[in-house]
This record gives sequence, C-alpha cells and structure tokens, in this order.
Amino acid sequence: MKISEFPRDKKVYLFELDNVLYPKQDFLLQVYYLFAQFLEFTEARPISAEMVSFMKETLVEKGEDAVFDETLTQFNLKAEYRENFERLQVNGHLPLKLFLFDEIKTLFKELSTVDVQIAVLTKGNPALQLNKLRHIDWEGYDRKLKVYFVDELAFRNIEPFTYIASENNVNVEDLHFTKTKLTK
Repeated sequence: MKISEFPRDKKVYLFELDNVLYPKQDFLLQVYYLFAQFLEFTEARPISAEMVSFMKETLVEKGEDAVFDETLTQFNLKAEYRENFERLQVNGHLPLKLFLFDEIKTLFKELSTVDVQIAVLTKGNPALQLNKLRHIDWEGYDRKLKVYFVDELAFRNIEPFTYIASENNVNVEDLHFTKTKLTK
C-alpha cells in the first residue's frame, strides 16, 4: 500500500511488526551474528564470519526456515544447537537497534498530531515478538503504543479485532490493520 493511500479516518491503527514497521532481516542477521559468535566460542573454531555470510546467503536464497538446517549441515554442527539458536531469538540482546521504516516514521509523526491510537498487532511467538519490540528505536512513538499478540489472544479464545475495539471504546469499523510494508 502506498502511504498516500493510507486511510486517515480511523480511530485505532494497528500494524503488524515484521517487514511492516522495520525490516525483519535486520533482526535475523543480528541473531545470526550472535549465534555464530556463540558457536565460534563453543566449538573453538574460527567460523563466525564465514557462518554469518552463509546464513545471510541462505536467508536470501532459500528463506528463513531453511537457515538453521542448512547451517547445521554446512558446518557439521550438532542438532542440539537448535535450542541455543531459538533462545537467542527470544532472549538475545542485539548489538544494534532496529530502525523503523522511513514511511512508518512519517506516518507515526502525522498520526501523533491527531487523537488516534497506534498499536502493534503481531502474530507469532509472543516472547520472540516482544524481544523484537524491545530492540526497536521507537523515537518516542512507543510512549502511547499498545501491543497485542494474536497468538496470546487466540490461546484465550479471544477474537483480536473485537477485543481491541472494545478495549479502545470504538467499533470494529474504526480499526485499520496494516500487515504489508508501506511504500512512497
């Protein structure tokens, strides 16, 4: 969706997290770096730089789901490292901040001048998504930001849009959900 086509008549604006607010690849590459550093130390082999490069290429060529298994095979690693890899995604402290897309910053600036609620509605493991949220440079936009986790609401048998509308004292029609990247 082009930012010029973005509706400006709603009361609550919901945004998915990955590849909507920030480039998910920025998070993944930092996790790959942390994992490679961990393995270099644990295995006592100087493989970190080569591993990060391999993981990045695999991400681009085959997708996120292929990265761990391909890396396991390429570097002859033990399958039990999967737990460490997954733990780093959920709990790892990233070396660098994640930055909002410019279009999102522009939109947030505009929306902050009117009386609307900005929120994140994100799908996936809530602990993992929360770790990503912690590392975003919000530039102050997080002061009034609400966060909702689809998986958490589903676990409690709660329909997300109805719940969010009720919590914000608006009708479901007053919500707008953006789940794709905005463009100029």
